[in-house]
Amino acid sequence: MSDSPAGRLQTLFEGHRLTPTQRRIAHCMVRRAADVPFLSSVELAELAGVSQPSVTRFAVALGFDGYPALRRHLRESVPAVAEELAGHNEYQQAVLGEIENLKHLADLLADPAPVERAGRLLAASRPLPVLGLRAASSQARGFAYFAGKVHPDVRLLDEGGSMLDDRIDAAVRAGATALLCFALPRHPREVVDALAYARAAGLTVVTVAESAFAPVAAHSDLLIPAAVGTGLAFDTACAPMLLGRVLLEAMADELPDAQARLEEFDVKAAARGLFVE
Repeated sequence: MSDSPAGRLQTLFEGHRLTPTQRRIAHCMVRRAADVPFLSSVELAELAGVSQPSVTRFAVALGFDGYPALRRHLRESVPAVAEELAGHNEYQQAVLGEIENLKHLADLLADPAPVERAGRLLAASRPLPVLGLRAASSQARGFAYFAGKVHPDVRLLDEGGSMLDDRIDAAVRAGATALLCFALPRHPREVVDALAYARAAGLTVVTVAESAFAPVAAHSDLLIPAAVGTGLAFDTACAPMLLGRVLLEAMADELPDAQARLEEFDVKAAARGLFVE
């Protein structure tokens, strides 16, 4: 497992049966992994939107005597990123934080089974709906753009509203068996509702989210985490983007005519003069 703060926290939480409130605290801690060892229980409660006693109960659920013991453990075991990055400006710190997120993703991919399973599910779904709203819309659009070159029927769902459930229904009627979702903070309620609707309609939901404790986890059949950076005013999502490309590769490996489709596209693109060499 990566020595990044987020990676260490994910490991700490694994194997514990957490209540919805405790999962919310865990999710907040993973997102603010570099800061958590220096936060009071009151500050963490405010960030997570829970009560201070809930933070104390969460620490006890993890096997600690209380929150001070949990914070002491974090200070001893999680690298003090603020100290490691001393001398770097905020822009450099944001880049170095993303490098840590990518290292954590690389460690996660040491076990390729979840990605390979996702590849099989996505390749077998005809059509393949790809969902991503607000902050995650660019991730979904990027995946759908490239996926359309190897998959015969990709349907991008990047707009919310009352038509979203209708488009899920249409995909199911056309034969869809799986849905891929990119979910990034802040999580729109309609994404959570859409995933619940998709599963009720019989779709297997594969999700890329920033942690296994994200709000969409309860409505995902297979969630693969990729941390986001929080060092700038707006989150950075290098790891989720790269994970999307990894899923593309896994899906293409399961499509026997993927290479032929790519070659056909290249021939047509050359004939049309589509790209400037």
